[in-house]
Amino acid sequence: TSVLLFSFHIPDYLCRPEDNIYNIDFTRFKIRDLETGTVLFEIAKPPNSGPVESEEEGGDPDTSAGRFVRYQFTPAFLKLRTVGATVEFTVGDRPINSFRMIERHYFQGRLLKNFDFDFGFCIPNSRNTCEHIYEFPQLPDDLIRQMVAHPYETRSDSFYFVDNKLIMHNKADYAYNGGL
Repeated sequence: TSVLLFSFHIPDYLCRPEDNIYNIDFTRFKIRDLETGTVLFEIAKPPNSGPVESEEEGGDPDTSAGRFVRYQFTPAFLKLRTVGATVEFTVGDRPINSFRMIERHYFQGRLLKNFDFDFGFCIPNSRNTCEHIYEFPQLPDDLIRQMVAHPYETRSDSFYFVDNKLIMHNKADYAYNGGL
């Protein structure tokens, strides 16, 4: 199976939660401005917490629970040049070869940036921490104004692969009107 790349935002999830046969669980996430060291966002799962279960109306489990994040930043975020994103995750009892993430960011369907990160090998039953460096594209002022004026129309798809097989697909949307 080869890695799929899309030049457009994917409206649905391309895999099911049970495709994560390696029991990869993201437990902490932090974003910081590398120029100043300022932490811009940080979230961690409480210790010993299981997966979050939620149900939609009608009693059917929500298959997107835990796979979607909504962020709100100030407009200044769009002027940053480089950020570090630290992720902590645990692995189940299978070794993981070639763990990779491809993340694509869009505004109103237009591809802004593609990021491709390799986590490498992860040993079974381990806790892992990795910081990825994001070099942000310098956006024109008119595009920044549009992104601020249209909260949550900036979106991302994060695809996680093991040995080039898709095992997780997460989504996020972003608003840049915080503090206004």
